[in-house]
Amino acid sequence: MRQALENPFYYLDNFRQVLAWVGERHGDLLNESERSFLDRFQHVPQASQALLVRMVMRKGALFRASKLSYAEIGCPIRASETLVEQGWIEPDPTLDLIQLFGLLKKEELIRVFGARLSSQRKSDLLQALVTEHPQPKPFAHWCEALGDVAFGLTINDLCDRLRLMFFGNIHQDWSEFVLADLGIFRYEQVAFSPESRAFHKRADVDAYLHLHRCRERFEAGEPVDSVLMDVPTAPYANDWLENRRGKLLLAIARQCERVGDLSQALRLHSANRYPGARERAIRVLERCEQTEVALQLALTAEAAPESEHEAQQLQRILPRLRRALGGPASRRAGMAQPVRIDLILSRLEGRSVERAVQEHLTCSDAPVYYVENALINSMLGMLCWDAIFAPLPGAFFHPFHAAPADLARPDFHKRRAGLFDECLSKLGTGEYRDCIRRVFREKFGLQSQFVSWGLFDETLLELALDCIPAEHLEAFFQRILLDVPNHRSGLPDLVQFWPAERRYQLIEVKGPGDRLQDNQKRWIDFAQRHQVPIAVCYVQWAEVVS
Repeated sequence: MRQALENPFYYLDNFRQVLAWVGERHGDLLNESERSFLDRFQHVPQASQALLVRMVMRKGALFRASKLSYAEIGCPIRASETLVEQGWIEPDPTLDLIQLFGLLKKEELIRVFGARLSSQRKSDLLQALVTEHPQPKPFAHWCEALGDVAFGLTINDLCDRLRLMFFGNIHQDWSEFVLADLGIFRYEQVAFSPESRAFHKRADVDAYLHLHRCRERFEAGEPVDSVLMDVPTAPYANDWLENRRGKLLLAIARQCERVGDLSQALRLHSANRYPGARERAIRVLERCEQTEVALQLALTAEAAPESEHEAQQLQRILPRLRRALGGPASRRAGMAQPVRIDLILSRLEGRSVERAVQEHLTCSDAPVYYVENALINSMLGMLCWDAIFAPLPGAFFHPFHAAPADLARPDFHKRRAGLFDECLSKLGTGEYRDCIRRVFREKFGLQSQFVSWGLFDETLLELALDCIPAEHLEAFFQRILLDVPNHRSGLPDLVQFWPAERRYQLIEVKGPGDRLQDNQKRWIDFAQRHQVPIAVCYVQWAEVVS
């Protein structure tokens, strides 16, 4: 564990680190106001800096002084004076009733509005008062009886921008520093140059934040038409941003499908190149009874499917479209059936169906492990650790990467093809075992989106290395690397080993009424084609059967 948390201002040090990092590596992407903030911040009193950072690192933009009590800061009202002068917080912000309810507890609301409503729930109290108090007021006017002070943070957008430029995404936040300081999360230290950064144009930062706000509005339930007015209609030249725009448009179009606005859904799907949009366009055309147009688009997709998922869906769609147009009822190619296991087990409270099957099937000479997607992905992550964490341009640009920034992009494997080939070549020589063991020892616990360290002990690892043939591992790994975002999931729940015979079997578990998902079917089909031993176990509960 690092010693940083012995310093009560550890969070302030972390914030200063981000400011220095962004100033050094992204200074050319900052406007005058943002550069001024970086400069002025370091000159305000430490207590004021700390108070501001405490607010920045908490949720929301409205705070009460009574809730900002920190020993190292002292009086929050005194510390706030400089922040008000700088314009970074607003004193006594004007609040509507909903905002006020977000700041006060029910008993405080009763003191403010009177005891006549004390029997009501807080949500009912809001409904009872909303018509009586339609106008916003300063906090002090609402809460004179409480003797408290409120602040409104005015630099949230600026801090989001700084955080985005540091992390290259909006989902990582200030807690990354604390978790690393505590030793809870540890990261591979990848060498990168001072020029390594997520963004090279201010317009790209603006676009990312704009799309993020649009998605927030959509997910908050704002009307689709209102959100769409602000989503750019023209594709971005930056593939990364265009991918984000396409993903948002696909989600909006799916919502249009759900509410029956098929013309809007079709317009959005047809203009969208994001994976999955073409399949949805075919389905919407079918719902609109434009069957011939749907068939032509489906045939185009069949000639060059964008993914295994699309090819699988087309096998279902095409026969239906041909029948609707009076064509022959062509039969879909049947999937080879895996071994089937049928079990009747006793249900125990708190025990999943997967755990029930594991306990039933395991024995001393043939142990069963609940691994789901973790085993194969982890072995890939360990064998190819050096390829995954290779310091390619644009892949790493801050100290908290669990994977390269381009992991989900289509060219992830292509950019590292030679490195992956070098790692996978070890499977042909037997060297892979020593490589995986070395990474297991040396990298254990370091964050990796491929490796699930919590799953592994040396016993499981050695069983996997002894019982899973190298040619099967290579087939698994090649398939995952072909489409990392989609192929990392869908692997069977359990694995059973027979160490004396150096063999294994993957087992997918299905409880009563559960069916195989599409990605699971694709993995089963893959296993059948590569002679990978695989079974599907169907469970019925004993009390149901009786």
